[in-house]
Amino acid sequence: MHRQSEIAMNLRVGHGYDAHRFADPRLDPRPLVLGGVNIPHDRGLAAHSDGDAVIHALCDALLGAVGKADIGQHFPDSDPGLENVDSARLLEQVNRLLQDDGWTLVNADITVLAQQPRLGLHIPAMRERLTGLMGLADAQINIKATTTENMGFVGRSEGIAVHVVALVMR
Repeated sequence: MHRQSEIAMNLRVGHGYDAHRFADPRLDPRPLVLGGVNIPHDRGLAAHSDGDAVIHALCDALLGAVGKADIGQHFPDSDPGLENVDSARLLEQVNRLLQDDGWTLVNADITVLAQQPRLGLHIPAMRERLTGLMGLADAQINIKATTTENMGFVGRSEGIAVHVVALVMR
């Protein structure tokens, strides 16, 4: 086999996306959890699980990279056992699935779109939490946050969206 073909077969890229609307705190008082970290805010994200859009998008990117469908296939929101589940548990299971198949994360680049709250000060804690959950070095996870300059559902502070690109190898 040609060397470039061997390299290409052992590297895969996946893209993940997730978005959640903010929950009404009167009806669903929940914390805002992003990247496995509780972020001070008056509203959490509405979801069957804890609503951690960062971890959900990361799981989708990892699963997509190795051709294992998506987070909804592995952890359906129709499963009552997953109600309010800590999404860190889902990431640990996805990471184990990859490792069992001989895959490892080379790096992930995460972009969080949030008009509010401001996330810059929380990025180091999110990065530390994610690398700790997956047994990675800091340089393997990059997280950045941006606003949408008051455009769309994110700009109207109706919710948060996340994009993740992940490179895996075996």
